[in-house]
Amino acid sequence: MALIDRRTWLLSALGAGLATPALARQSATGSVRAGRLVDVQQGRVLTDQLVRFAGGRVVSVEPFSTAPSDGPMTDWSRMTVLPGLIDLHTHLVGADQSNNPAEPLLHSAADDVLNGVKNARNTLRAGFTTVRDVGVWRALTDVALKNAINAGQVPGPRMKCAGAYITIPGGGGEVTSLAPDVVIPEEMRAGVVRNEEEVRLKGRWLLQRGADFLKLIATGAVLTVGTEPGQIELSEGQIRAAVETAAEFKTFVAAHAHGAEGIKSAIRAGVRTVEHASLIDDEGIKMAKGKPVWLVMDIYNGDFIDEVGKRDGWPAETLRKNFETTEAQRVGFRKAVAAGVKVAFGTDAGVYPHGTNARQFAYMVRWGMTPMQAIQAATNVAAEAMMWPGEVGAIAPGHWADMVAVEGDPLADIRLLERVLAVMKGGELVA
Repeated sequence: MALIDRRTWLLSALGAGLATPALARQSATGSVRAGRLVDVQQGRVLTDQLVRFAGGRVVSVEPFSTAPSDGPMTDWSRMTVLPGLIDLHTHLVGADQSNNPAEPLLHSAADDVLNGVKNARNTLRAGFTTVRDVGVWRALTDVALKNAINAGQVPGPRMKCAGAYITIPGGGGEVTSLAPDVVIPEEMRAGVVRNEEEVRLKGRWLLQRGADFLKLIATGAVLTVGTEPGQIELSEGQIRAAVETAAEFKTFVAAHAHGAEGIKSAIRAGVRTVEHASLIDDEGIKMAKGKPVWLVMDIYNGDFIDEVGKRDGWPAETLRKNFETTEAQRVGFRKAVAAGVKVAFGTDAGVYPHGTNARQFAYMVRWGMTPMQAIQAATNVAAEAMMWPGEVGAIAPGHWADMVAVEGDPLADIRLLERVLAVMKGGELVA
């Protein structure tokens, strides 16, 4: 079906500031004819629409009448068109999760970034035109990838990145399970903190060097051997110190928090997003509903860890913790959705292969969302959570012309989003 005019890749990006996407380096001007257009802001589907854009941004959305003469028109009249998708929890840089807890030490910084280039390309081709990258082992390698994408050196999604994990010594954001005399490189411990003052110092260090927000490891982790998901690792005071530091830079904090008490500490301290939220309780759900906070719950991930982890011999401790959190997380997800808590799309891509992020949509529908709610979680809801409303997450005037096209109706079959046929970023078709 030759419906798509495949043009040469032209990445329209320059370096980005802390809170705004990169400006277009060249002016992408043209239009898209959409047979069906998902209006996520109004929660409706429009038919036979013309989306016009200039300088890489949408200038109008209106019923189609005739093809405009001021630039090429991409004909998606037999497609359903959605905003470019957003994943709020990815790890583009570095090797994928393996059965070796010391895997991060087996690769150089150059290896990590080059692997990130491949992952960024796969993510973009899958329809995810914006991501939040929430932590790397080697500090600022994610910033290097973001800068390369923004400079047009490599293809990839728009990125906000954390720069490193802020974590306690031996906590969920450390490389563990090593012999006691193995020295971990300093760049892999850039975010290790022991008190509130170190949280402030290291948070400022990261934000001054290109991080867009701060990522805290507030509780233990499923995948870090020697830590427990329900165990509090950062105190409420330390979390609040990070929130205050981020506010100095007009940005926010994302907190990895599996355990119920850690989740509530993070919410009280003022974080913007709670990652995983696997063991959230009813009190935590009630708190989340009453605060400007979003839950980012990776409810597909547990099945992948169980299947591949058993097959490939991942540590028994990891498989046990995954078993203890997976079903509980999905029950919490259902309750949070029913209660009206803000839930945004995030997958933990990097634990499983990049480019398959959309597999989570079916899980979100299975566990309580409507297809429209799941799509909104990965578009306008996610854009608000990452402080980019008006920039990404909708096909509307002023937004970047980021769009994806699928054949069929994803509101009837959400798994169609796993088979995106075409992707546009900033008005340019992705090769």
